[in-house]
Amino acid sequence: MNQYGMYGEVVLAPIHAVVKHPKGLSPVEAASIWMMFITAYGALIEDAKITSQDAVVIPGASSSVGLAAIQIANSVGAKSIALTRTSAKRKQLTAAGAKYVIATEEEDLVKEIDKITGGQGARVVFDPVGGPTLSKLIKAISFQGLLYLYGALSDQVTTVPVLDLIGKIITIKGHNIWLTSGNPARQKTAVDFVINGLEKGTLKPIIDRVFAFDEIVDAHRYLENSGQFGKIVATV
Repeated sequence: MNQYGMYGEVVLAPIHAVVKHPKGLSPVEAASIWMMFITAYGALIEDAKITSQDAVVIPGASSSVGLAAIQIANSVGAKSIALTRTSAKRKQLTAAGAKYVIATEEEDLVKEIDKITGGQGARVVFDPVGGPTLSKLIKAISFQGLLYLYGALSDQVTTVPVLDLIGKIITIKGHNIWLTSGNPARQKTAVDFVINGLEKGTLKPIIDRVFAFDEIVDAHRYLENSGQFGKIVATV
């Protein structure tokens, strides 16, 4: 997006950035899938190599990437633990496949994850938020666990409990989609994974709301209110 104008009714894109329309999806669904699924795939499958033995903590779970992470974790049998600020979206997250839902402003995050994992902690955390909650997430990670930070949604200072980091030998990694999409071989493997999941039904796009292109200002205002559940799509 920094090199090509992607925000218009007609766009010019390089061939490496174009994927054929997956079978069985509407144009709206097809437009919604790549960023969210490949971002989550890159961290959880490509790097962490999660399995059915793992618990995966997913802050910001009602975002499109969060929902994709839930589905990808479920697809390999891992325990998906969705985090949300209040209980308002609990039912939606459960319906979307989250095995567990924790309302972080209403429940003790560390105690709940400890309970779910039988005291072992979660091996993987996939966080777009940062901020003061990061220190709690680190306390809830297992020995030699992985924390992926792929966003900075919190406007507060992000602190790291150094003794927990050292004691548990935790790895904190920055993550973004470019690691996968910027490498042709990795991108092909990721696209194949997503298409296979869509065909099997283990992956499914979740659309919150569709706006016409001339309503794009309203779409941004809606997005900035942070009330959406899934993807916002503009049609042309």
